[in-house]
Amino acid sequence: MTNKLEQFLLHNTTPEDTILEDLNRQTHIRFVNPNMATGHPQGKFLEFISRMIKPENILEIGTFTGYSAICLAKGLGPGGQMITIELNDELTEFARDYFVKAGVESHITQLTGNALEIIPALDHLFDLVFIDGDKREYTGYFRQVFEKVRPGGFILADNTLWGGEAMQPDSTDQQTRGIIEFNEMIRNDNRIEQVLLPLRDGLTIIHKPM
Repeated sequence: MTNKLEQFLLHNTTPEDTILEDLNRQTHIRFVNPNMATGHPQGKFLEFISRMIKPENILEIGTFTGYSAICLAKGLGPGGQMITIELNDELTEFARDYFVKAGVESHITQLTGNALEIIPALDHLFDLVFIDGDKREYTGYFRQVFEKVRPGGFILADNTLWGGEAMQPDSTDQQTRGIIEFNEMIRNDNRIEQVLLPLRDGLTIIHKPM
């Protein structure tokens, strides 16, 4: 995407709210790989998806600094709850501070550790799942969460273009291989419907039919 096109898109998108703007700025100042944060246009898209679904329960795999969690939590139905899992315990307090600032802290439960070890113990039926963790584990995440998604629910998977590397089938990079294998698995799964959108670094929307 050219810078001119990006600026045009931003100009025609509702402005970023001040708390998310500050979160994005502090993420870039304080952390390595700040581009892992969802950012404004995709964050607003996630918020809209959540508002349309009005989920009672959301699962997020990969909290990072909390940007996407805040956006998704804004669409929770009355009394709705969100669980977000992050491997890096050094990010927990930072994200929590912004959950408080955004007024969504009472709706979010933060869990720290390996998602593949945590998910099997979750006794929930989720309306919406957002996968944005270790790219090498995407297929494992999907297999674990599928039966925990209600019929009619949705799974969103981030970074499914992976900077264009997802279109390089001979890549030996393990993160890239994880995305390639996930895309192939989803494409061949006849239990679901899906669409891959060229939003930011690729976002796949997966529907589990009734």
